[in-house]
Amino acid sequence: MELLPDWIRTEVYHALSVHFPIAFLLLGTLLKLIAVFVKRDFLTTSGSLLLYLGTITAWVAIYTGDLADGRVSRSICDPTVLKSHENMAYYLTYIFTAASILDMAILSEKLTRFRRIGTVAIATLMLIGSGLLTYMGDLGASLVYQQAAGVSVPSEDCKEFE
Repeated sequence: MELLPDWIRTEVYHALSVHFPIAFLLLGTLLKLIAVFVKRDFLTTSGSLLLYLGTITAWVAIYTGDLADGRVSRSICDPTVLKSHENMAYYLTYIFTAASILDMAILSEKLTRFRRIGTVAIATLMLIGSGLLTYMGDLGASLVYQQAAGVSVPSEDCKEFE
């Protein structure tokens, strides 16, 4: 049996896209938390930009995860880990989406009177989302490294590579 080229295997797209939201959202959370205590426009703007990019790429990661689900669910030992991974991904993406919407409302001056409390609420949502992101990443690592999800495991003699 010949393996499909990597660009055809849709489960590979998830691995390519998932690291962007992790980096964007964790760094954005750090900047937003610092911005609560240190009043610098640069920190607030940078944190907002990373929040928006992270939220968009989180939705892309969910989409590519759905593409990989059919292939991966057939090859793993414990499908409950995959379901928990998927659920955590949705929860954290909803939380970061809510933080993005609130942040846009504050920046567009729709909620000017509530700027301070809104900034704290955004940072809190992002902190909760980052905790879920860390747990979800641990579940994803468990799927890949303990259950070989989406990974082609070669035979013992590696004959397929000759």
